[in-house]
Amino acid sequence: MGKTIVITGAGAGLGKALARRFADEGETVILLGRTLSKVQAVAEELGGAALAVECDVASADSVRTAFAAIAEKHPKIDVLINNAGIYEPFTIAEATDRQIDSIIATNLSGPIYCCRSAIPMMERGGLIINVGSESVTVPFVMLSLYQCSKAGLEMFTTSLEAELEESGIRVALLRAGPMYDEGKDSPNWDRDAAMRFHMGCAKNGLDLRTRAVSHSNSVTGVFRAVIDLPPDVRVSHVSIGARTA
Repeated sequence: MGKTIVITGAGAGLGKALARRFADEGETVILLGRTLSKVQAVAEELGGAALAVECDVASADSVRTAFAAIAEKHPKIDVLINNAGIYEPFTIAEATDRQIDSIIATNLSGPIYCCRSAIPMMERGGLIINVGSESVTVPFVMLSLYQCSKAGLEMFTTSLEAELEESGIRVALLRAGPMYDEGKDSPNWDRDAAMRFHMGCAKNGLDLRTRAVSHSNSVTGVFRAVIDLPPDVRVSHVSIGARTA
């Protein structure tokens, strides 16, 4: 019998690629996204048992409502993939309240809200995968808050894994490197901020124009491998880098 897999941020990019792969492999895929029309379009493309649910992970109420809707059709969840995330280059001195609140709420509070709602719906053998970022170790500039949110997610993953040890629910973090997807929208960044970001990274020895980048579809196999691990194997942190093929 297939697994029931919940994926946040499933309307584009890695989330969409994961949903497509798992649906093709016969799993029941539940797509969560802030824009309902986007996840509905993906669900229609996948067909079968794919379910689209509107969910802004930055809102505790939205997460509660979404998981209540999921429970009506799928009382048991086998896998939760906390993939939704946002980033935008800015210095702390120039950061707006909205930028600070949205990044922390989406990238850190969001996975926590989703875990809180999903855990009661999971049984022994269940799995939570939090999607981290290479930014915690790469010398980017103007991403301090994003890096903070992803570093916090790593610590949360470690602590939650210990907390759920006796329940038999596994928790893992997959630290993702740069990816691209033809269907994903380009970041809507302020032009001046984007220019300073690229120049600052280059000054730190990080030329974003020549970096290796993986396609989202190429990364899905790592998630599949972690999901299919035997119960006596523990994987806590996995780093997924890009290379020039």
